Amino acid sequence: MEKEILQKLEMQEKKINAIYESVEKTRKMFLMTTIVSIVVFILPLIGLIFVIPWFLHIMSNAYQGLL
Repeated sequence: MEKEILQKLEMQEKKINAIYESVEKTRKMFLMTTIVSIVVFILPLIGLIFVIPWFLHIMSNAYQGLL
């Protein structure tokens, strides 16, 4: 009876370790997805904050003499 309990505890420990490894891989993938999303989406928005005023300045100077 005691051997069966010890075997079941060992099996549970192996399964818990496997679950932990899987969860850690999932956490790392989620972190990488978040970082890539920030780089792909947020950084271009920040860049547009600087590009749009510059573009408007260039366009207003180009059409300034027409009026």
